[in-house]
Amino acid sequence: MNKLTAMQVFMQIIDSGSLTKAANELNTSLPTVVRTLAALEEHLKIRLINRTTRKITITEEGKRYLQRCRTIQYEIEQSELEISANQQAPTGKLKITASVMYGSTYVAPLVAKFLQKHKQVTIELVLSDQNINLVEQGIDVAIRIGPLSDSNMIAKKVGSVSRVICATPTFLNKINAIKQPKDLTNIPCILFTGLSHGNNWHLHQGDKIHSIPVKGPLSCNNITSALNVVKESLGLGMFLSYQVEQELEKGELLTVLAEFEPPPLDVNIVYSHAKLMSTRVRYFVDWVTHELRNQMSK
Repeated sequence: MNKLTAMQVFMQIIDSGSLTKAANELNTSLPTVVRTLAALEEHLKIRLINRTTRKITITEEGKRYLQRCRTIQYEIEQSELEISANQQAPTGKLKITASVMYGSTYVAPLVAKFLQKHKQVTIELVLSDQNINLVEQGIDVAIRIGPLSDSNMIAKKVGSVSRVICATPTFLNKINAIKQPKDLTNIPCILFTGLSHGNNWHLHQGDKIHSIPVKGPLSCNNITSALNVVKESLGLGMFLSYQVEQELEKGELLTVLAEFEPPPLDVNIVYSHAKLMSTRVRYFVDWVTHELRNQMSK
């Protein structure tokens, strides 16, 4: 069994939605596709696809393997691109999305640098805290924080961010010392609805998760507004570390319950699998991945 060929068959089955359509796209026979998939599953000792007479569904193991296959396919094509003497400069339009504050802080400055280097490229930058559907909205590249759900996309990790609870020194001086997660229930909290899970903050103590109901004077879906209210000493706030980095460095905000912080969230560059990538997308993905990794490692 040729493993690369088997991977390509598996990816085509998922992309086509059926074994028959995959055979047509690959210009081969249905029995060949069936045998290749069976051989791959036997080699891996896992079931990649559940299939009935009407439809196929990818298994959880299949989703993880599909992500790896897409990454391998991209790396192979990228290697070929890099050694090609006929490599073209990027041209045309890119559509990129990121969350509002992360996009403003990290992505927008890099977009400006990229445009300075590549005069024939134009970029539409969409900053939104909503989880935009990349295919429906025609997005070429997304920068996402947190778990990813779309197995039809490739993800490159560029760093991670933590979730911190913080307040001003003035506010902390007015309340009793916070030592345990349960202490939060009687303290005013500012809820950023883009991060919190309802009215609960989830804190971790080893394998134990504390789900703490919190309340306060403001619930807001805009990070800047929520942060400004916390800076006015009106309550505690839970934010991603990059959102309050400057305030923490200056001592304007102080963290509490650091030993109970949830696990860090990955920051990923997300884009369509390699065979659909244009030259401009390849250039931007490789360049912004390198740039963000450098910035987030500091």
